[in-house]
Amino acid sequence: MVKRGLRNLLVLVLLALGAGYLGKYHPAGDSFAVFRPQIAVVALALSALLWVLRARLWAVFGVIMAAAPLVPIFGAGPWATLPNDTNLSLYQKNMRFLVEDPGLLADDVLIRRPDFLTLQEVSGANMAVFDPLDSVYQYRQFCPFETVGGVAVASRWPIVPGTGFCAKADGLAAMKVITPRGPVWAVSVHLHWPWPKSQPAHIARLLPILERLAQDETGTPMVIGGDFNMVPWSAAVERIENASATQLIGPPHVTLTKAGGWMRVPIDHVMISGGAGSVQRLPRLGSDHFGLLARFSLPFPG
Repeated sequence: MVKRGLRNLLVLVLLALGAGYLGKYHPAGDSFAVFRPQIAVVALALSALLWVLRARLWAVFGVIMAAAPLVPIFGAGPWATLPNDTNLSLYQKNMRFLVEDPGLLADDVLIRRPDFLTLQEVSGANMAVFDPLDSVYQYRQFCPFETVGGVAVASRWPIVPGTGFCAKADGLAAMKVITPRGPVWAVSVHLHWPWPKSQPAHIARLLPILERLAQDETGTPMVIGGDFNMVPWSAAVERIENASATQLIGPPHVTLTKAGGWMRVPIDHVMISGGAGSVQRLPRLGSDHFGLLARFSLPFPG
């Protein structure tokens, strides 16, 4: 009876694990994908119990089915590529709209001096972060978004006049800047929560904008930093990569923890044209999100 109960439970858990691969067909699949590591760990635990109870075939089956999804998550993925000629950097941060001391973030940015800065949850309470940054990051685009605060992108390099814009009330700020190597589209994104919340419709509205930037007639490369509220192995993130002609760089890092640390999710990402780069995780600095520092090179035309 116990064996049968554990076996049936393992089947249900593996079905939930498999559902996480169906995001291409329905956004509910991506919602399951968010918990892929946790579901896989539960499946491994059930497999261990079945092994102890001498249901060896079911135990081996469960281990194989649960371990396979974990390899690309925790192993060396295709994103772990750091070129020798890395020459650009981006600091990504969801500030938290009620952060008590935005000066902590400003100090860290000035120490690291990235080329680009992408921020989310920029509110009246933390807008002061820009005051000490003005001398270095005077070129920026801010866009209001939701009650938790807007999105912003800033750069050390001058903006191409007239290129800064917002996706109206849709959590995207973008501008074209001129770096010493050439022009770059710099984009900050903040997505809604996944299905059954409004993330699928939100992404659908942003895809045409990203496609337009990717088809820039000058061949200008793009960098995107943001709080995607979605894991890197999801179909939703893949759709954004395809539309923007960019690739995630990593490895992926847990940037938000909930439920006493049980829910640990990598939902802040950096995408770049060419995909040649790497990312390290930075301290929270008063936010509920960890920051990211990406180093990369870009495929400039010519």
